[in-house]
Amino acid sequence: MSVRRVTHKALEKLQNTAQKTLQRSLDQHVKLAVTGFSGSGKTAFITALVKHLTTQANSQNLPFFDVVREQRLIACKQVPQTALDIPTFDYTHASTYLLGEPPNWPPSTERINTLTLALKFRSASGLRQHVANDHTLYLELIDYPGEWLMDLPLLNMTYEQWSKAQLDVLSNPAFSTFSDSFLAALKTFDATQPVDMSVLNELADIYSDTLIKLKQNTKLSQLQPGRMLIPGDLAGAPIVQFFPIAMHGEHGEGSQYTQLESRFEAYKKQVISPFYKDYFCAFDRQLVLVDVLGALNDGPATLAQTKQALKDTVSMFQHGKSGLFQRLFKPKIDKVLFAANKCDAVAITEQDSLTRLLHELLCEQENELKFSGVEVDTMTISSVKSCQSKQVKEGEGILHCVYGRPLTESQYITYLPPEPPEHVLSASQWPQEGFNFLSFYPFPAYQGQLDHIRLDHTLQFLIGDKLT
Repeated sequence: MSVRRVTHKALEKLQNTAQKTLQRSLDQHVKLAVTGFSGSGKTAFITALVKHLTTQANSQNLPFFDVVREQRLIACKQVPQTALDIPTFDYTHASTYLLGEPPNWPPSTERINTLTLALKFRSASGLRQHVANDHTLYLELIDYPGEWLMDLPLLNMTYEQWSKAQLDVLSNPAFSTFSDSFLAALKTFDATQPVDMSVLNELADIYSDTLIKLKQNTKLSQLQPGRMLIPGDLAGAPIVQFFPIAMHGEHGEGSQYTQLESRFEAYKKQVISPFYKDYFCAFDRQLVLVDVLGALNDGPATLAQTKQALKDTVSMFQHGKSGLFQRLFKPKIDKVLFAANKCDAVAITEQDSLTRLLHELLCEQENELKFSGVEVDTMTISSVKSCQSKQVKEGEGILHCVYGRPLTESQYITYLPPEPPEHVLSASQWPQEGFNFLSFYPFPAYQGQLDHIRLDHTLQFLIGDKLT
């Protein structure tokens, strides 16, 4: 690459940064972190957000979004992004899945994408009214594989610490069906021996197969390294071919242990650090989507691991009270919304229990954030509805059911879902038969219009104050 090309790219990046800084100074640019592990619904949420703001922004559809209810939102459209080196989120492609006949969920994200919306609005009060009639807020969103998100905590870990944490998870009886082959192969591995590439590659392949099986059969989020599952252009590269080991004995230069440790450190430096610095250090607001129902289906081990994974990951973001100076030069996240997604898969009378359960899972993080001056809220949402509430009379009583098409069925059914607990259950309190919350296809869009639960509440909390 020529010096001229490098200089041009650096200048372009500087111009983009300057433009965002100017918009931040005028409070006209918000970078929203849509955070969530694989399967939490990030892609569907972003697609639904664009759809509702661009073609469904009316007071009947978004009654709790002030700028819409007060009829001050003039229009919203997608505009060219300033980050020209990142692919654009393919809203058109994703929306064809949700609006199709029959509807389906968009494919999981396998790369970084970004999208910028321009919301033109009229101010309700304050200085803006005297400056101009109309104002524009630029809302920037980034979509990325949830598998890559779980890599962020590795930045604060040594190879030894990571190995212990990962082996603790894999050794849990709840996951032994999928990890036994790897753990058995690991018993014959001698990390003190000189490097044998064939042995390392074979064990790395077995470990990779283990992660794939866990992803396919569980809701476990601690599947690291994430690039083993979605490698992109790193497929087959030694930098992603490492695995956890239980170290016993001394190891010297040129040992298997040293080789694995060097790969782990290179992965942190060359893969995770750039990803973190480029995409996770300048957010203003954060939405954390959590698949609580999936974790409940898996059992107490997955729910406990989800709690820990959320704690580890949320702590990697920059949170704090954000004044003008911070917004200009060192942006921090000053509002965080924790949302249990896909809440319409439980009876409408039980959604409050789901909110309370999520709040208990995250109470430590909420306390830390509030102490730092961050505004925090917790709620249940469905960015895209997949079920309708349905009441069924049984004898003298009424059953609160849901009506939809399960992912495992070809027909629509009326289903009585389990009652989610409103607090974290101990192993002894866990129902013997466990939980069985069904996953559903998106509900068909009526006249091309998507339906939601509390998307307007979500928007009001995250950006409502920027549209006054």
